[in-house]
Amino acid sequence: MSLAALAQEKFWENKAQCEDAEKAYYSGLSGAKVDKIEANAGGAGASADVLKKLKDLELENKDLKKVTSDLKAMIVKLEGRVAAIEKAKPAAAAAAPAKAAPAPAADDEDDDDVDLFGSESEEEESEEAAKVREERLAAYAAKKSKKPALIAKTSVLLDCKPWDDETDMDVMLKEIKKIEMDGLVWGANKLVPVGYGISKLQVMIVVEDLKVSIEELQEKICEIEDYVQSCDVAAMNKI
Repeated sequence: MSLAALAQEKFWENKAQCEDAEKAYYSGLSGAKVDKIEANAGGAGASADVLKKLKDLELENKDLKKVTSDLKAMIVKLEGRVAAIEKAKPAAAAAAPAKAAPAPAADDEDDDDVDLFGSESEEEESEEAAKVREERLAAYAAKKSKKPALIAKTSVLLDCKPWDDETDMDVMLKEIKKIEMDGLVWGANKLVPVGYGISKLQVMIVVEDLKVSIEELQEKICEIEDYVQSCDVAAMNKI
């Protein structure tokens, strides 16, 4: 293809690059240096990069313009909707009192039906409620009275000492256990050596605090003078 035919082309994107290549070709034929040819070729490549960047910028510019136009259209629509809503608010506010106007008449009718002094049916209901409440209170009191009360008891360990080593401790125990009191329960017993062949009798008892007096029980035990010299409390615990 001749240079004349190429010059008549309407669109020739790499024309500058071809011209540079042509110049480099003729320079090579005339004996020009290689570095100058390479420099010219590099300049042609740089110009091609610039053209590409310009095209990219043009495409981005078109996209931005489209986005901007779309945003403007949306803003116009929103402004129209807001204006329509603001116009509708005064009309709704004016219509609301007109609809609520008949309400006082209904209130007057309700006032006519109100009985300020109460009715007989209400009095009967209050009497029935009071009667039911009294019955429930009576049932609760009866149930509480049937519940057994807590009985306070005490566990006591008594030390019963004989007169001498010749005292019959078995007979002494039998005589002591003959004592009977309401709320007194005799428990275990044992002999504990004291010294010089003498032993004391320890007896466990359980007493109800409201019925049995420990001091009174000690006095009754000491009344067995033939066998008991003294009676003391060794230990006491509440149950």
